Amino acid sequence: MKGHPVSSSSVRHILILGGTTEARRLAETLAADPALRVTSSLAGRVAEPRLPRGQVRIGGFGGPEGLARWLREQQVDALIDATHPFAGTISFNAAQAAADVHVPLLAVRRPGWVAGPGDDWHAVDSLAEAADALPALGERVFLTTGRMHLAAFAHLEGMWFLIRSVDAPEPPMPARAEVLLDRGPFTVEGERELLRRHRIDVLVTKDSGAAATSAKLVAAREAGVPVVVVRRPPVPDGVPVAPDPAGAVEWLSQLGTAGRAAGG
Repeated sequence: MKGHPVSSSSVRHILILGGTTEARRLAETLAADPALRVTSSLAGRVAEPRLPRGQVRIGGFGGPEGLARWLREQQVDALIDATHPFAGTISFNAAQAAADVHVPLLAVRRPGWVAGPGDDWHAVDSLAEAADALPALGERVFLTTGRMHLAAFAHLEGMWFLIRSVDAPEPPMPARAEVLLDRGPFTVEGERELLRRHRIDVLVTKDSGAAATSAKLVAAREAGVPVVVVRRPPVPDGVPVAPDPAGAVEWLSQLGTAGRAAGG
């Protein structure tokens, strides 16, 4: 790898940009291989994150330059971006940093959701577009886009929101709202009861693609509730993509860095 220092040991260093179920599963698989040193980086936005196996660092790098410096100083042999599909900034920082120091980069992105028979989905490109679509669809909103960027909905004074997030959101946010602190996986039965109890008539979600949070879509379909779906941002140009941890292990195997974790 031109421009990248060669590690003085036979142990290969893998940096996983994590925070997702896929990242934790990948870290667990790779950490079992003594030929690998696995570091998972978490953004630090969740108060009590589920920590993966291996080494863990929490907090930002200081932009692409800071990440490039960390990759070089820590002699990282491969970088895997297994962040949330909507964590767009870190993905582009990773692409620039990996290119700058010539470290191989892979993005792990679970497949997005696909509408089926009976679904009433309204696709938009941003939370602002989601807010614009709401008045024509309903008045009681189940908002499942996380605790960040709720300001996009704060101006909708005539609507009521059930806001679900792992940690408590901060203003600005809708004035008429109830906050539900919870973490998936969720069940169809539980989501069905939420829609009924709160008389929800429209759901807003991001296309995270996670099976752990897809039960709300089934419940909405059954109840005839329209769903506003925010499309995910694209992966940076030129970055290869794997759909799951197994695909990431296979990619590492092809690089010659996965050792016994890849069955080599």
